[in-house]
Amino acid sequence: MASDHITADMVEGSEFSFLAVKYNVHGVPHTVINEEHSIVGAQSEMEFAKAILKAIGK
Repeated sequence: MASDHITADMVEGSEFSFLAVKYNVHGVPHTVINEEHSIVGAQSEMEFAKAILKAIGK
């Protein structure tokens, strides 16, 4: 689903180790939402959507 309100970046932790440290990444996938919330591990689409909604307070 495309939206102007959502952006995403993928970062290689071994090349940008300072980001891995900043976000406390120890495994992948590790998704950070709005600099504050994290989802670690593979999630179903439904669980991923629930985590995003929870992170944005909905």
